[in-house]
Amino acid sequence: MERQQSKPTPPTVQWVPLSRTLALMVRRKKIFGWSFLLIFLTCILTWIGYLLTVDFMNQLTASLFSPPAETATVTGWIKQKGLIAAGWIFHLVSKIFAFYLAFLVAYTLTTPGYAFLSAAAEKLHAGKHFDPDAEFNLPGVLRDIFEGVKIAAFGVVVTLAALFVNFIPGIGQALVFILYTYYSALMFVDYPASRRRWSLAKKLKWLRTHSSPAFRLGVLPALVSMIPFVNVFAMALLFPVLTVHTTLNFSEIELAKKIDQIP
Repeated sequence: MERQQSKPTPPTVQWVPLSRTLALMVRRKKIFGWSFLLIFLTCILTWIGYLLTVDFMNQLTASLFSPPAETATVTGWIKQKGLIAAGWIFHLVSKIFAFYLAFLVAYTLTTPGYAFLSAAAEKLHAGKHFDPDAEFNLPGVLRDIFEGVKIAAFGVVVTLAALFVNFIPGIGQALVFILYTYYSALMFVDYPASRRRWSLAKKLKWLRTHSSPAFRLGVLPALVSMIPFVNVFAMALLFPVLTVHTTLNFSEIELAKKIDQIP
């Protein structure tokens, strides 16, 4: 009888817990200092952007909600109070919009810093097995930009899909949470993967192949992002930690594959 060929055993991967990530960031002055600088820059840029946006919007709408002089008629009183209420609601919504817009701009401007933080953390973790960065050239930079645009567009698709899936009775909310969990994992996996010049298709394949670790990496940012108002502040503080945490576990998986010579 022919002997059946045994399937190759998957590589042994040691999960890096969040506590170990925090310990590494505290011990390594370079990682800690860079993380603190990124948080500081994100907060400062968000605050400046917020003030500039609010000031610009106030100039555009200064006379839009100016209530007319109070009249003795009931209709005039209702119109006046209605404009005052509309003005309060508009200013509240515009300030929330300005804050979110300012944070997104600040995050975009600090993205190179998070990429550098990811590379520094992986270099410490991998040691002599660290894969050098892809060659820096114009085609490579243009490809990175194009891949970043694709991930942003993919995020729009995920958001639209979540909008429709949310209406499925019973399981809609759970499916939306799963979508956002894996997209959150993709956002952080993008840092170490882009350093290797991976395409979006290869990044998504990595998420499918390592679905369980990917879910563990994305569940915390997905939960935090669902908290109204607090989510922006919390994500600004957690982003360096989540970047390093994802990078360490991504590196651990890739190192195990390399050592066991698994493609």
